[in-house]
Amino acid sequence: MIKHDKEKQELKKEKETQKADEKSQTENNTDKASTDAENKEVREEEKADADLKDQAHEEPVDEKELLIKTLQMKNDELNDKFLRLFSEFDNFRKRTIKEKQDLTKTASAGIIEAILPVVDDLNRAYKSAVENPDLETLTEGLNLIRTKLNSTLKHKGLEEIPSIGEEFNTDFHEAITHIPAENKKDKGKVIDEVQKGYILNGKVLRFAKVVVAN
Repeated sequence: MIKHDKEKQELKKEKETQKADEKSQTENNTDKASTDAENKEVREEEKADADLKDQAHEEPVDEKELLIKTLQMKNDELNDKFLRLFSEFDNFRKRTIKEKQDLTKTASAGIIEAILPVVDDLNRAYKSAVENPDLETLTEGLNLIRTKLNSTLKHKGLEEIPSIGEEFNTDFHEAITHIPAENKKDKGKVIDEVQKGYILNGKVLRFAKVVVAN
């Protein structure tokens, strides 16, 4: 009976020891799981920090690339504008040159058309002089034609440059020779005209060739 009780106590003690071991194992497993979870959380935080650091390092690179792309787009836009403006200017230059050439070819058409009646009068005067050689009539006819021609040219803007008796002016006169002045009043003035000078619409067309007294 005593032996049986002793075995019973040992069995009870063994069960209690086993329960204590199981409890300890459970607690160890719980602690390990908790530790693993904490370690996992720490690793995730460290990974997140690493990702943030990587992004921090990558962001300037992205901004630089964006700036390069923006500048490239602006450069392409400006280059396109330049090419279009250059093309327009080249077309304008060619058109201007052509218009200038056409104007040069037809600039004298108005004057020629205006003096054609004078040419007709000269032809008629020549024919009349051949058929009836009368000096007085010929002189009178030539004077009328000369007057008509001068009037036509004046209407087109042509004017004679005054010379004889005028002060010598290099803007209008070209001195071909100088002679001593007969008196102080004539000094520096034009005393003779070798070739008439003309102004066309306010611009000197031909300087008057003159003789100046010194």
